[in-house]
Amino acid sequence: MQIKLFTVPVGLVNQFNDEINSFLRSHKVVDYQKKLVEHAEGVFWCFYFSYVHDDFKEYTQKEKIDYMKVLDEKAFKVFSKLRDWRRKISAEEGVAAFVVFTDAELAEISKLPEINCNAMKTIKGISQKKIEKYGELIVKTILEPTHETDREPGFSDSLF
Repeated sequence: MQIKLFTVPVGLVNQFNDEINSFLRSHKVVDYQKKLVEHAEGVFWCFYFSYVHDDFKEYTQKEKIDYMKVLDEKAFKVFSKLRDWRRKISAEEGVAAFVVFTDAELAEISKLPEINCNAMKTIKGISQKKIEKYGELIVKTILEPTHETDREPGFSDSLF
């Protein structure tokens, strides 16, 4: 992990916009902090960024998976329903969708013969904490009838 510090005089913030924006576009920022600092030389904004170095470009260029081709029809319907649920949850929590669950995790959930919390524990990347937080919501989401079909067979009312 790398760090970058920008110290910008308060009156000159606009002059540093291009430099800071260029940095942000070319690095995967993990964390940032900002602080207004008074010093004998004046008042400054200090921007502190933690970021991942050059591997970011390779990381972002991963090949996209077309889950419509990879999953069978039933699993894709479940996957689509879970993505809609994830979009709603991520908006409510103010986090990126992949923080809730990745597409790969949702695809694995949708392939389970019986969707319940115990079955979700077997999926790589899904922690006990995620199951405690979202497991029951996922099961309820899957059990909700949609306009297209009623409740799908193979989904358990039992969470564990």
